[in-house]
Amino acid sequence: MRVALLVDPLTMRTKGGDHAPEIARELLGRGHLVRGFGVAPSVIPHSSEESGAIEVPGLLAWKPDVLIAYDALSPTAWLGARTARKLGAGLVLVEVGIEHPRRIHERVLQAIGERLWGRYVRRTANALIALDEEAARLAELEGFPETSITTLLPGVDLERFRPGLSSALVAHHRIRGRMLTYVGRLEESRGLRTLLDAFASTVGQRNDWSLVIAGDGPASASFRAVADRLGVSERVHWLGRPRQEELPALIGAATLMAVPALDTAVRGKQIGRAMACGVPILASDNARLRSWVQEDVTGLLAAPGDRMAWREILTRAAGAPMARKRWGENARQFAVSEFAWPRVAERFEHVLVRALRSQKEPCSDELGSEALEKS
Repeated sequence: MRVALLVDPLTMRTKGGDHAPEIARELLGRGHLVRGFGVAPSVIPHSSEESGAIEVPGLLAWKPDVLIAYDALSPTAWLGARTARKLGAGLVLVEVGIEHPRRIHERVLQAIGERLWGRYVRRTANALIALDEEAARLAELEGFPETSITTLLPGVDLERFRPGLSSALVAHHRIRGRMLTYVGRLEESRGLRTLLDAFASTVGQRNDWSLVIAGDGPASASFRAVADRLGVSERVHWLGRPRQEELPALIGAATLMAVPALDTAVRGKQIGRAMACGVPILASDNARLRSWVQEDVTGLLAAPGDRMAWREILTRAAGAPMARKRWGENARQFAVSEFAWPRVAERFEHVLVRALRSQKEPCSDELGSEALEKS
């Protein structure tokens, strides 16, 4: 197959990230011709026959058999829909599914996309891949038929993220004992006040546990003040934002990975990485994170923002070393079976094949032209 990946550079980080490059790499390995559009050629791996600058206007001339567009309400999804209709090619959408984006420009782009071409893209798409159950739910609410939606969690690099790694960061910061680790932005919506309270009320009173917080953000000073007020500042280690090459060992060194998000805007990327490292998970019990964590199989879940519930699961996990061992082993096994990129790409490929088989005949593009005029 000739596969075109369309990525919006304005939303790639939040609505695609490393997914598009990894899928492109795997599809290349499976013998397909692949080309990326919307970003620089170096961002998305492409077939060796493709060289030089890759520009969006070349999409129609390249004549892909199937197009993959990230974010159904992005301009690239509209471009993909127009191209699919003109060529009779298959169109597969990939959705992260963020119901209420926090950033103003994302809210504006979402509103514009829904008004101008959302219905057109939905009518054109052959299939939609939702990156978790929450994304699938939102896709249904937006009007995509349930039969067209496939939920497929993103992959994890199992060579980079694996058990048994040692972290120079841990040694540098002189962190000793068991580690309750958080990796991510320091924002109010991430639930760090709940986590700090649970830690201070339970294992933070002991000398054999530390809370490791790796990240930066606007609420950093506020959270430090909370740790001081709770009297656990000596047990809390603030590492700042780690470099990408430092992440596998830092996550792998954790005893427990905490994801205390207050809402579904947090996608859970660090959960998959921690599971690949064999680290048990303590996470908020919401629609998005439940896609990753199995209760009492790979970790424990607690109601978002419920301090008592978080105290309970932390106390339970800290006092059950054999359960932690079982959760960690299950997590690694689950990651190997579900998150390996070759396995994800195999399932992804099945969706592409179905889309190709159900592709429509080339047709006029009245709806696409109308959307362009409105824009």
